[in-house]
Amino acid sequence: MLCLAAGAVAASLAVESFTLTWIHSIEKIRWEEDWRIDGHTLVIDAARLRGSGAGMEPPAGAVLQDGVWHYRPPLPPQAALRLTHSPYTTGYTLCTPVLCAPLADHLPGIDNNAVIEIRECPP
Repeated sequence: MLCLAAGAVAASLAVESFTLTWIHSIEKIRWEEDWRIDGHTLVIDAARLRGSGAGMEPPAGAVLQDGVWHYRPPLPPQAALRLTHSPYTTGYTLCTPVLCAPLADHLPGIDNNAVIEIRECPP
């Protein structure tokens, strides 16, 4: 189970994996990350970068396939992800095996500039 929270607003999703996507605020290039719940942590399995630009070069070892850079970020398991919801850029999208929707749609009424925390729900 995946828990989402921003201040007093919270939600949960019955999923074991998800994809986070966002558009770079300056270069307008799409980024994607595939995450899964492993025990009490979140593990990144893969990432994709749909182009490159200022400060967004593909990392060493990335493979270009059909115009998309594929790579695996060298991140250890994370207890939580913390993402800022901002009115000044396109928000994050959270995709599950059955639905893609803006992350903020799962937390109606959150404040501008709220920090959204994503973690495995405690049992």
